[in-house]
Amino acid sequence: MALHETSRPLDDVYALPISERALPKYRMPDDVSDARAVRALIHDELDLDGNAAQNLATFCTTWAEPEVHDLMDECLGKNMADKDEYPQTAEIESRCVHMLADLWNAPDGTTTLGCSTTGSSEAGMLGGLALKWRWRERRRAEGRPADRPNLVAGPVQVCWEKFARYFDVELRQIPLEPDALGLRAHQLRDYVDENTIGVVAILGVTYTCVYEPVAEIAAELDRIQDETGLDIPVHVDAASGGFVAPFLHPGLVWDFRLPRVASINVSGHKYGMAPLGVGWVVWRSPGLLPEDLIFRVSYLGGDMPTFALNFSRPGGEVVAQYYNLLRLGREGYTKIHGACAATAGMLAEQVAGMGPFTVLYDGQAALPAVTWTLTDPGQVPYTLYDVSDQLRRRGWQVPAYPLAAGREDTVVQRVLVRHGTGYDKIALLADDLRTAVGQLSNGPTAHAADQPCFHH
Repeated sequence: MALHETSRPLDDVYALPISERALPKYRMPDDVSDARAVRALIHDELDLDGNAAQNLATFCTTWAEPEVHDLMDECLGKNMADKDEYPQTAEIESRCVHMLADLWNAPDGTTTLGCSTTGSSEAGMLGGLALKWRWRERRRAEGRPADRPNLVAGPVQVCWEKFARYFDVELRQIPLEPDALGLRAHQLRDYVDENTIGVVAILGVTYTCVYEPVAEIAAELDRIQDETGLDIPVHVDAASGGFVAPFLHPGLVWDFRLPRVASINVSGHKYGMAPLGVGWVVWRSPGLLPEDLIFRVSYLGGDMPTFALNFSRPGGEVVAQYYNLLRLGREGYTKIHGACAATAGMLAEQVAGMGPFTVLYDGQAALPAVTWTLTDPGQVPYTLYDVSDQLRRRGWQVPAYPLAAGREDTVVQRVLVRHGTGYDKIALLADDLRTAVGQLSNGPTAHAADQPCFHH
């Protein structure tokens, strides 16, 4: 007769010791815990985060193909800084730089210098440092003071404010004109001078998603040089637009086709569709990156040149970027971003037809996105902050915030349409927006005027 065990210890993950109390928050536990239980409990806490797929505030990638996940796993231990130990990962980084240089019409895409970074913010700062170094070298060679550099820009993302503060550069941020959504070229004359290290033009303004007119900005700087002798370079912050304009707006001249454009940064993890954690900066020609900014280290083996604000970082995002470039090609990027732009156009039509809103940007001439405001805020019993709050109850994250200096009194909402944010999903958002307007129109709200804004 067979014997059967009638009882055994219960090893369900929710009945193990670590599961029977609140997780440690200030002190490491003394004992080892079951891996399955730890994973399950952390997973449960992460469920309290917002749904990334409904985060329409972010420019960043929230969806990736399974093959990307596989490659990221393979690269878990690859340090992007250690080019001697991981030479093929370094080679892949170099290929991406050259492909981007070619995409942005560099005079010689095979020799152009560039590098990967942790994101477009670091990439922009590296571009800014090169501008400062070149300006300082020129001033010293002329025997003139080099202690008061300034950088001129319109409504910029916070990374440029950080750059100015961290690297002791005056940021001259030009206010918006009453009907403008970005910097206009004719405004530059009142802000540039002999201490200007460069002008930052934004290809995809964070607040409104429009492109600033890079060609017009360069032409105005040409005229200023003819009249004053000031030779001021342009850095294009193409954090979002650098992976959109070449495919949706190929006739737009904004890149290295303009001789005054010295450098361009882009975020691979935005419309480049790579996972979070990768950006790129490319210089028009090698001579525009001062040698003094490049460090060479030997303690990882070999002679490693490095130009970055950090050192060790994962190589997986760089490999994933290369995967996307190969997988999609120009055809794929054009189709995907084109579908996003068509979806944005549908949303713009829906929003415009709801009654209380004025669409400021409809997603067709720049980024696949929609920006709108209340047509007459004084005539409705709610604010856009109330609308944002109503949408959040359905899980949607749609920011409401004031525009930049010069138009601070205008509050807008903005929706980014990205890869993985399909037509049907945005149609459902439009339905929920319409419902929210109907509910809010029934009476006044008690929404606080000092509601916290989204951080970009």
